[in-house]
Amino acid sequence: MNAAIKICGISTVEALDAAMAARADFVGFVFFPTSPRHVDGHAASALAMRAGDRLGRVGLFVDADDALIVQSVQSGRLDAIQLHGEETPERVAQVRERFGLPVWKAVSVATAEDVASADKYRGAADLVLFDAKTPKDAALPGGMGLSFDWQLLEGWKGRPGWGLAGGLKVDNVAYAIARTGAPLVDTSSGVESGPGEKHPQLIQAFCDAARKA
Repeated sequence: MNAAIKICGISTVEALDAAMAARADFVGFVFFPTSPRHVDGHAASALAMRAGDRLGRVGLFVDADDALIVQSVQSGRLDAIQLHGEETPERVAQVRERFGLPVWKAVSVATAEDVASADKYRGAADLVLFDAKTPKDAALPGGMGLSFDWQLLEGWKGRPGWGLAGGLKVDNVAYAIARTGAPLVDTSSGVESGPGEKHPQLIQAFCDAARKA
C-alpha cells in the first residue's frame, strides 16, 4: 500500500493545481503569520473552493486560539487540523472535541526520547507527525528542510497513526518510506524553489517518487 502524500504550505493557485495534478492526497494550509507560507481566510477560501473534493485539506496551526481555528476551519473547509506548536495532550483533545475533526499533532524529534514522548498523545490525536526538531532560536517550528535520524523510529509501535515530515524531498522520499514504513509523508520546503515558492515540477516528481517506494 502506497504512503499517503501531503504537500504542505500551499498558498497559490499554481501550487494547488500542481498538487492536484500530481495526485497528492492532502494539501496543507498554514495559518501562522510568521511563515512565508501563511494564508489568510480569504486566500484559504478561494483555494478550498478550487480544490473541491479532489484532496484533503489540513490546516496547520501553532499554539492558536479557538477563534483563529474557527475562522480557518470555515474558510478553508478543513478536513483535519494539524497542531504544530507546544500544545499539550489536553489541548489536543480539547480541539478534537470542539471541532469534530481529526487532529494531527506534530512532534519534534532529535532523540529517541522525543519519539517516545509521542505516546502521551495516545487517545488525544488521530495522527502523530514526526518532524525534525528546529534550533531553539528558529523563527518557525517546521518547514526549514531539516531532517532527523529515521532510525529513531524503529521502535515506534504506538497508536494513533503516524506520518513522517522533515527534510523530505524528491531524492530521499522513497528511501525514507522504505526505511521507516511511514504510512504518510509530508513535505513543504522540499518542493520549493525558494521559501514559500512551490515548484510544480518538484511537486510532481516528489509524488511520483513516493508512489514508487
